[in-house]
Amino acid sequence: MNKTTGGVVRKMDDVPRRTVDAGTATVMQVLLGPEDGAPHFAMRRFIMGEGGGMPRHTNTVEHEQYVLRGRARVTIEDRTFQVEAGTVLYIPAGARHDYQVLEAPFEFLCMVPNREDQVKICGNDTTG
Repeated sequence: MNKTTGGVVRKMDDVPRRTVDAGTATVMQVLLGPEDGAPHFAMRRFIMGEGGGMPRHTNTVEHEQYVLRGRARVTIEDRTFQVEAGTVLYIPAGARHDYQVLEAPFEFLCMVPNREDQVKICGNDTTG
């Protein structure tokens, strides 16, 4: 990491990965966030392996995402999309959504506001 005059430069592979407990075969890195001096947004990288994904859930913050590689089925509320490298997604705060890997590794960047985020797993119902 090279942090100079309020800026940060680092290789994303140098950032520690942590397992996402709610996910299957899913890890996440916080590439940039408030601890780096980023005042408004955090940039995260998610990597989902074979058979991986995230169950239907909600977040109290919005997500802006950019798919780097792989393919997945993503459901946002009642609409399902197949996404691949080069796809961008906007998931509003409170929207029910889930991910199912179709081609691993499925990897994407996810930008979120630097605010407390409460995640609620929706279970098998569709009421959120």
